[in-house]
Amino acid sequence: MPGFIGLPEILLLGLVVLLVFGPKRLPEMGRSMGRGLREFKDSVTGGNGEDDKFSIPDLPGDEPVELPVTRKAERVA
Repeated sequence: MPGFIGLPEILLLGLVVLLVFGPKRLPEMGRSMGRGLREFKDSVTGGNGEDDKFSIPDLPGDEPVELPVTRKAERVA
């Protein structure tokens, strides 16, 4: 299937990356990529990584309100 990336392709890509950059630089590259992704996510969401500590609790008036039906639907033929 064209365009499908499976396990053999991922293993081949990992081997090529290992050969090009070497085993000493791979952990450093992984850390920098993770740090960059975390900073990108924080900038997109507008958070600083500590959103769980300072979340706004639900207010008592935030429940959905069920309104009474004033007229029934008419059947259309």
